[in-house]
Amino acid sequence: MGKQIYSYEEAFEESLRYFQGDELAARVWVNKYAVKDSFGNIYEKSPEDMHWRIANEVARIEAKYPNALSAKELYELLDHFKYIVPQGSPMTGIGNNYQVASLSNCFVIGVDGEADSYGAIIKIDEEQVQLMKRRGGVGHDLSHIRPKGSPVKNSALTSTGLVPFMERYSNSTREVAQDGRRGALMLSVSIKHPDSEAFIDAKMTEGKVTGANVSVKLDDAFMQAAIDGKPYKQQYPIDSANPTTSKEIDASTLWKKIVHNAWKSAEPGVLFWDTIIKESVPDCYADLGYKTVSTNPCGEIPLCPYDSCRLLAINLYSYVVNPFKKDAYFDFELFKKHVALAQRIMDDIIDLELEKIEQILGKVSQDPEETDVKRTERELWGKIYKKSAQGRRTGVGITAEGDMLAALGLQYGTEKATEFSEQVHKTVALCAYRSSVEMAKERGAFEVYNTEREQNNPFINRLAEADPELYDLMKKYGRRNIACLTIAPTGTTSLMTQTTSGIEPVFLPVYRRRRKVNPNDTQVRVDFVDDTGDAYEEYVVFHHKFVTWMEANGYDPAKQYTPEEIDELVAKSPYHNATSNDVDWLMKVKMQGRIQKWVDHSISVTINLPHDVDEELVNTLYVEAWKSGCKGCTVYRDGSRSGVLISTKKESEELPPCKPPTVVEVRPRILDADVVRFQNNREKWVAFVGLLDGRPYEIFTGLQDDEEGILLPKSVVNGKIIKNVDENGNKRYDFQFQNKRGYKTTIEGLSEKFNKEYWNYAKLISGVLRWRMPIEQVIKLVSSLQLDSESINTWKNGVERALKKYVQDGTEALGKKCPNCGSESLVYQEGCLTCKNCGTSKCG
Repeated sequence: MGKQIYSYEEAFEESLRYFQGDELAARVWVNKYAVKDSFGNIYEKSPEDMHWRIANEVARIEAKYPNALSAKELYELLDHFKYIVPQGSPMTGIGNNYQVASLSNCFVIGVDGEADSYGAIIKIDEEQVQLMKRRGGVGHDLSHIRPKGSPVKNSALTSTGLVPFMERYSNSTREVAQDGRRGALMLSVSIKHPDSEAFIDAKMTEGKVTGANVSVKLDDAFMQAAIDGKPYKQQYPIDSANPTTSKEIDASTLWKKIVHNAWKSAEPGVLFWDTIIKESVPDCYADLGYKTVSTNPCGEIPLCPYDSCRLLAINLYSYVVNPFKKDAYFDFELFKKHVALAQRIMDDIIDLELEKIEQILGKVSQDPEETDVKRTERELWGKIYKKSAQGRRTGVGITAEGDMLAALGLQYGTEKATEFSEQVHKTVALCAYRSSVEMAKERGAFEVYNTEREQNNPFINRLAEADPELYDLMKKYGRRNIACLTIAPTGTTSLMTQTTSGIEPVFLPVYRRRRKVNPNDTQVRVDFVDDTGDAYEEYVVFHHKFVTWMEANGYDPAKQYTPEEIDELVAKSPYHNATSNDVDWLMKVKMQGRIQKWVDHSISVTINLPHDVDEELVNTLYVEAWKSGCKGCTVYRDGSRSGVLISTKKESEELPPCKPPTVVEVRPRILDADVVRFQNNREKWVAFVGLLDGRPYEIFTGLQDDEEGILLPKSVVNGKIIKNVDENGNKRYDFQFQNKRGYKTTIEGLSEKFNKEYWNYAKLISGVLRWRMPIEQVIKLVSSLQLDSESINTWKNGVERALKKYVQDGTEALGKKCPNCGSESLVYQEGCLTCKNCGTSKCG
């Protein structure tokens, strides 16, 4: 008997009940995490099914080892995202037999030995794509590429340097991250490389390297030279005793450029490379293939080539007993027990990942291509399998730290709160490593474990000093995992965790008299219900935790408050002065450094700054991060991605600031066009977006790849839309494209490919495009259309997606709320909505 299939509506309704009426969380779960097959059939109706799926699979692995956990015990840890939360890839992939995908969130790739050749560059490009199509985020380093102007023995005679290859890898990411596939890229380079300045500047040109995060690897010698105003030597190869290229630079000048670019555009991030290598436990085995070369896209997992990591978060808020009350406390005993179990579950997930890699290798073997075509993919997964099995690296982390502190009455960013956070992370480190040692006793140590290799590692020595008994056991039994810990961004997982943990938004009525003020920092958004009379109500949205605090302190959430009373409540709450704009940023950096001492990988943290801060503050924060022992640092200044990138257009082409855009009423006969593919009700559709001066002017959509539809090769991404008139005066629109050999093909009568209802809506949308309504407002208009049938609504979503790519980066998405942190700070970035507050990005 086959598995039960649920309709989208059934799964959504059941998930809506599960998430206590939170529509956004329900849709995110159904769209991203419910098990589906390639035909769109849904096999889970709510996260309860998902958690049993994960629990049963982990229990199957547990049964192979002594003292096995039962599926019921595991389910109770996962249920309602309360205690232990596997991150995206494990949550999607564990027990999912309908897609062949990896459970790893993060990968780093590279070429052993000499890698400065087109062969090596293209090999890395293919490996990047092969990993991204399996849902992996990828990082790799470019320090192996010869600097610009170096002699080469090919027709070019001299090297182009590394910047053109940044664009290559960026474009590959953009190409593969389509139709719901995940694709994220980190490119890094050593500051010692002679082209590092060009790398640092690469993203300052509008439209360049848009598919990658970039970070520069800074060594201690450069940082000290920059602070002291001394020269610094760059060379290639960067680690050679006899470099072929070398030059001396003014370190402080290049440092100022890094600071300026980060202030202006939020990139590059900085990686304090000597700190990373010195603290790295896996680098004790560098000569065995564990030399760290780059990080994953968010920077929290430094990795050696072909190693990978899976992520899991522990919900800290759930360990606060009597939250927000005077007798609130943190249940350290339960927490210690669950950290040990989280590490155990992560080790089980490695076994599940090895099974997934075997499935991937099996699929590759069965693919019809010739062996030489499949060689790179097969060898890639073979290397990843070996590293995963040999090192058994895990990524246990935390979520909801800010809410934990608030629930305990501690203000984020204060010395008292930092001391408590440090205690929590020290507990995580000791308990996770003790669990890894216990598993080594029961299951065996990771293959290359050697106590002597690790005896001078600062992190291991920190553990030994804090818990000598643990270290003695480690020397006796070894350790199951080469490294264990991280702090990663939790993205949409955090959204679902908050909802089911009682953090859903709650509306409180506020009475105001004809004055619209900005919402307080603890508020998520303001909805104006009535603004027609002398007075009106607005409903201020708080997280449920704030209301929990109100109830715990004798306040009535149902009461109608004045603005002054709300301000007074906020000032008394533990969330006061604890938002991203209130926190002492320097204290936050110092806090990160103190916590970093108890995290063997890295911490992914972005310091969010107000728009009006100067470059000197960014300089101070970066220097303090280095001095405090942070492994990396990224800043985001409010609005820094909006209108600050250097335009590639000539100034003469730009319109004067007060002149309205020119409306071209008479359509040119021929328009350039982009092709955007999407799905509508499980059917494949294609949109043709006619462009005038690079801006959408009209849109056509229709079915593709059937007898009545539009037959179009997948390689076609652009062409021409041609308006033709026959001898009877009838108009029609044709699409013409050029194949790879330069021959032109014309598809006649685009309008005939339409259902009439779609055609009418497309004419409406084309009309507002033609009259130069801002693209973001067109998208808002399309989104607000109230349509009767589900089929047209899904078609409408496809049209929205087709238009999003044309919104200028940095444009604010007014009226939209971040699904992760709830703030109204979303901007368009590469067609995706990105939150300036927490960094969450949602595409499609």
